[in-house]
Amino acid sequence: MGKPTGFMEFEREVAADVAPLERVKHWGEFHLHFSDDKLQTQGARCMDCGIPFCHTGTLISGMASGCPINNLIPEWNDLVYQGRWRDALDRLHKTNNFPEFTGRVCPAPCEGSCTLGLIDTPVTIKSIEAAIIDKGFKEGWVQPDPPAVRTGKKVAVVGSGPSGLACAAQLNHAGHWVTVYERADRVGGLLMYGIPNMKLDKNYVQRRVDLMAAEGVKFVTGCEVGKDISAAQLSEEFDAIVLCLGATKPRDLPIEGRELKGVHFAMEFLGANTKNLLDNANGQVQNGPIGSYISAAGKDVIVIGGGDTGTDCVGTSMRHGCKTLAQFEILPQPAMERQPDNPWPEWPKVYKMDYGQEEAAARFGDDPRTYLISTKKFVGDENGNLKELHTVEIEWVFGDNGGRPQLHEIPGSEKVWPAQLVLLAMGFLGPEDQLVEQLGVVRDPRSNVQADHGKFSTSVEGVFAAGDCRRGQSLVVWAINEGRGAARECDRWLMGETNLP
Repeated sequence: MGKPTGFMEFEREVAADVAPLERVKHWGEFHLHFSDDKLQTQGARCMDCGIPFCHTGTLISGMASGCPINNLIPEWNDLVYQGRWRDALDRLHKTNNFPEFTGRVCPAPCEGSCTLGLIDTPVTIKSIEAAIIDKGFKEGWVQPDPPAVRTGKKVAVVGSGPSGLACAAQLNHAGHWVTVYERADRVGGLLMYGIPNMKLDKNYVQRRVDLMAAEGVKFVTGCEVGKDISAAQLSEEFDAIVLCLGATKPRDLPIEGRELKGVHFAMEFLGANTKNLLDNANGQVQNGPIGSYISAAGKDVIVIGGGDTGTDCVGTSMRHGCKTLAQFEILPQPAMERQPDNPWPEWPKVYKMDYGQEEAAARFGDDPRTYLISTKKFVGDENGNLKELHTVEIEWVFGDNGGRPQLHEIPGSEKVWPAQLVLLAMGFLGPEDQLVEQLGVVRDPRSNVQADHGKFSTSVEGVFAAGDCRRGQSLVVWAINEGRGAARECDRWLMGETNLP
């Protein structure tokens, strides 16, 4: 694939980003773009490696190795190298309903398992993917494609995040009448209100939603199933139901002072910020009374949690104009290079600075993250406003029997941090209860909806589950995998057979 000797001739290149101190002045995307020639050169680096682990999607050590939706990566790399962009788009859409999303927000497990990465830097797969779909829309190649024949079957998809949208798109292609229910005022779920605009411009989300609507998918916003419409009503009106609820129950930190004003869940902060941005035509989040959102402007901000959501809180706080910023991580700092217990093609667990940390470092002089730290209590002023938090350094100690490591506090390492805003970004604990309880579906020990991957059927006949509500908090690309899989099995249940992949 690509040029047979391309990986020996060409170095890996990725397009530059807007400088950190410049991009924090706005909410637009900050990744710059390569020319077609540059991208074709990068496609030429794709080796004829025999077994392309980049598209296997295998779980190794609990993490994805390669693409979970089995993107035909060597094929479209080769097609881009040849300048056959339209053909590359066709191959890309065979496995991925939304490459404009994954090409922007996916951490690219495909690159982590690229065979070239064994001896050199991996192929720039993610950049090429984004370029293919962007060119497809620019050239007018992506057009509504409604099904030629309708089956007469009606399916309700609850939730419009990436799993819900993928499921709805596939079921609609199969000819079913699909209605997607979303409790927010805009369609997109996590894509719309969970991921900040600078990381995924909402125009791209709305463009795809409009395309699906033109293909016949019906979207109902501002409607919470289980509250505004009952599960019984849904079961009566539809032949099948697919739950794509997400894992929206945040992990809390129930320590002293949790009730103080100024301690918020990350999604309260991120969602309201994006809604205010979209509701105001000037594209700038105001630091005054316009809109209803939590502002970090002029505040000492602490983000508790080191994952993608924490990074998004960092980047958003930087754009508000925070006074100081710190990010806490209870785990140790990752190694600078792959360790012996983390071999290729596993996802490389190595130290890196994401966009938010780059921005904080550019302004404040260093990576904002502090590792191996635990928050002990929040302290407020006489008016109930947060003014500081207290921490202690910790270490992880393995027992004699090799069991799970235990957290030990280090005496004398206590510290007081000024803070007027704390954002809890410590992950999620599964779907909310109301609809799940109304339907009476069985849950697994982690409180997720119980349904086997590959089958996606719940304990209730005709009810399927996909995405984070079934597997737990995960990547957008896994949500697309599950939405497509649930659509296939729902179609099979409705029709007795299926042609969906």
